[in-house]
Amino acid sequence: MRKTLLALMLLSLALILTACDSVNRSSATGSGRSGVSDTEIRLGSSLALTGHAGYLGTQTLRGAESYLRHINESGGVHGRSIKLIAKDDSYDPPRCLANTQQFIIDNDIFALFSYVGTPTTVKVLPLVEEAKIPLIGMFTGANALREPFNRYVVNIRASYYQETKAAVAHLVKDLGITKIAVFYQYDAYGFDGLIGTELALKEYNLEPIARGSYIRGTQMVGEGLDRICSSGAEAVVMIGTYGACASFIQLAEAKGYDPVFYNVSFVGAEELARLIGSGTPTVLMSQVVPPPISSSGDDQGAAEEYVRLLNQYFPGETPSFIGFEGFLNARILVEGLERAGRNLTREGLVDAIESIRDFELGPGISITYGEHDRQGMDQVHFTRLQQGRFVPFTDWNEIKQERE
Repeated sequence: MRKTLLALMLLSLALILTACDSVNRSSATGSGRSGVSDTEIRLGSSLALTGHAGYLGTQTLRGAESYLRHINESGGVHGRSIKLIAKDDSYDPPRCLANTQQFIIDNDIFALFSYVGTPTTVKVLPLVEEAKIPLIGMFTGANALREPFNRYVVNIRASYYQETKAAVAHLVKDLGITKIAVFYQYDAYGFDGLIGTELALKEYNLEPIARGSYIRGTQMVGEGLDRICSSGAEAVVMIGTYGACASFIQLAEAKGYDPVFYNVSFVGAEELARLIGSGTPTVLMSQVVPPPISSSGDDQGAAEEYVRLLNQYFPGETPSFIGFEGFLNARILVEGLERAGRNLTREGLVDAIESIRDFELGPGISITYGEHDRQGMDQVHFTRLQQGRFVPFTDWNEIKQERE
């Protein structure tokens, strides 16, 4: 086992060193304009399109492509169309690293865009730093993409620390719950959510009453469930993907264990609701974007535009929170490209995004960057599972009364 782990570590190190050496050689001639021609801007995206997180990547990509196709059909940005080259990494860090290396070295990519997942995205940070290539709009709230500050890493959404802090505040202050456990994926994503929850609980002189985990890519949740169930936890903070979290909730129901289940946004609201199916568990989820719904006549800004363009380019596709986030990623990317002007460079794009202040895209969506601020939004919204779908709510007292 130790030999296998050592071999994997050496392989990863070799890939990074090879990529960085190649990047150093290629960047000397790139002058920050690689991936840009007179008629086209080329972007690279590594994300899960298959496997246990495939829904997350597919939705992110379709949301982004809905807006990018619209821009291209409208004449592009300063006369250039945007070409997005997507590669499947199946939520596997080594594959994401290999995809990114290929983007930078072989594919003549201007920027990296709409990556999905914490363990995959953090793996490519050394390449981003060496190549000085913008990495924009990731579907992850990982703190490692925010601290330490990295000029080239541009986040759109709120962090997991912000999500878990807001959730813990409501659980403790509004619901009066102090016995809180954490169920998490045993990797960088899960650890980030676990730490965020621990920090949030510490503000109330609390700590998790129990911790349970599972291995990424599996649904082996039984051991973690037993540990948490026996602790008497009244709420469970869940940092996982839709399959594992749904299995945990269903098995808990079968055992007669009925805490408040709280999930962070990454889990995927629509797929989690589908997998849970019937039953009446109290399942809450934080979101980093407002509901992706059609306003039926009222101007809802980006949300209305997302629904309209999704229907236009992907007929029959159901709007989702994840897809809307991907759509907003594309909106900010295009806004940066517009501001950067015709003489487009990587440094110019980063400077242009940095200049965005109070950019309003509809109710609940205000985006601001700054010289040392690479996260556009801080808003956290809450939803709960009702009749097979996650719907917005603000009345925590109603939940408290239901459980008394």
